[in-house]
Amino acid sequence: MFSDEYFMEIALSLAEEADAAGEIPVGAVVVCKNRIIGKGRNQTEQLTDVTAHAELMAITAATQSLGGKYLADCTLYVTLEPCVMCAGAIFWAQLGRLVIGADDPKRGYSRLQPSPLHPKTRLETGILADESRQLLTNFFGRLRT
Repeated sequence: MFSDEYFMEIALSLAEEADAAGEIPVGAVVVCKNRIIGKGRNQTEQLTDVTAHAELMAITAATQSLGGKYLADCTLYVTLEPCVMCAGAIFWAQLGRLVIGADDPKRGYSRLQPSPLHPKTRLETGILADESRQLLTNFFGRLRT
């Protein structure tokens, strides 16, 4: 049995890949029965697609892996709090559990009340938050210089 930190480390490595490609460093993995079934990193610049967020890439890969659109028995690990668009996808996928690294007070879904997440989605926050936040701070710091 792997820990939340183990899977978040994998999401962080995907965020680092996004960073190396010039993308906002966000990574995500979907896990079902202790096995990764979907991975994603931000690719909005690479694909010139505003919807190519890490969460959506991971959800798409996971649903293709399972052969179905619902992820009720799955956990999504993401390094940054999902935006409203991604929260909507998480809702429609009926994700069983969401584990978030860093919060996003400017663009994160949690600004909305009531929550846009599916009522059955269990939430865990702050897993490797400092590491996730540092990647983002470094990325945006480089953009400003």
